[in-house]
Amino acid sequence: MRIPSVASVTVAYNAESVLPRQLEALLRQVCPVQEIVVVDNASTDGTAAMVAGRYPQVTVLRMSENLGQAGGWAAGLSYAARKQHDWIWSFDNDTVPEADTLETLLKGVDTIGNEVGIVAPVPIHRETATCYMPYLWRDGYVKPSKELFRNAIWFADMVIASGCLIRRDVVDSIGLPRSDFFIDFVDFEYCLRARSHGYKIAVVSRASISHEIGNGRRIDIPGLRRLWIDQPPFREYYISRNLTYLAWWLRPNGATKRSVIRHLVSHMAGVALFSSRKLACLIRMIQGFHDGLRGRLGIRLSPASDSLQRQGGTLSPTEHIEAEKA
Repeated sequence: MRIPSVASVTVAYNAESVLPRQLEALLRQVCPVQEIVVVDNASTDGTAAMVAGRYPQVTVLRMSENLGQAGGWAAGLSYAARKQHDWIWSFDNDTVPEADTLETLLKGVDTIGNEVGIVAPVPIHRETATCYMPYLWRDGYVKPSKELFRNAIWFADMVIASGCLIRRDVVDSIGLPRSDFFIDFVDFEYCLRARSHGYKIAVVSRASISHEIGNGRRIDIPGLRRLWIDQPPFREYYISRNLTYLAWWLRPNGATKRSVIRHLVSHMAGVALFSSRKLACLIRMIQGFHDGLRGRLGIRLSPASDSLQRQGGTLSPTEHIEAEKA
């Protein structure tokens, strides 16, 4: 039996300090990765130079500007598909697989057939033991039951991109991720698109990866226990915009719209209670909802816009992009 060719694709931005842990883990895989690809999203901290100097066997795709997670992921998938790799293993720059993660995923593939287009491990934040839950989609998010999650292999509708294997045939059939999403929800949209083309998404429960969650903290008050991720305002904009766009343009039905509105209202309540930048995040969420309704996609805000806002300045959408390029 022919051993499938696997290329890993990591989207990296200013990841000089965290990326070596992942690259070392990829090089130590029990089942070897045929090509390791890093998409450098116009980093300014020497990420590309570090990779070239310490890991000459790694392919580096240098972007001329920060295309966001969406654009970087699309560039990496396009490259790996052109190189005719059978599977493409996607990563954020702060995700670290176990030594046997790829082997476990490929063994899972052997048992489930060619109709499976995406195979995902279970991403876990080790410090808090928090799992990034794969979801079912029933005109809105639905958490899988505990019984389903106990299965060795089960099927979901949406998984995060980091850590998942994507069959090259999926890329050839449905195209690339939406670069105009920039960041957030791009992986869920891609999963829903794959599902609409008849591909299954398998979760292999025995395969795990370590995945960071950013500024997360536990909320433990009477009647409420949860993990809160303190997102910057520009991220809240894209979360709100891209989810709204999905409900009003990609899957425009009443049930989906109601579900998305409930989700956003609930999240806004969380922002109002727990965010470190309440007003700025709420404003960005409202802007995102408005742009999502109008179908205004593309790069509208950047991390640079948040930094300037902290200093009391303002930027036009064009200036946001130029600041990010600088």
